[in-house]
Amino acid sequence: GECHRILDDDQETCNAHPEAHCTSDWAGYVVILNPERSEIAEKLEITRAGNYALKVNIR
Repeated sequence: GECHRILDDDQETCNAHPEAHCTSDWAGYVVILNPERSEIAEKLEITRAGNYALKVNIR
């Protein structure tokens, strides 16, 4: 599935979703500090705090 988490440059996989495909082709940026209280996190189905891309282009 799509994770949308923005990884550090030295990371090749997401710790929370190691099966997710990684790409550098993304647009928009959102920081989720408290996913339990965030309407954006709810809409994007984000359950962990972090930096996320709003749109991810997977090829």
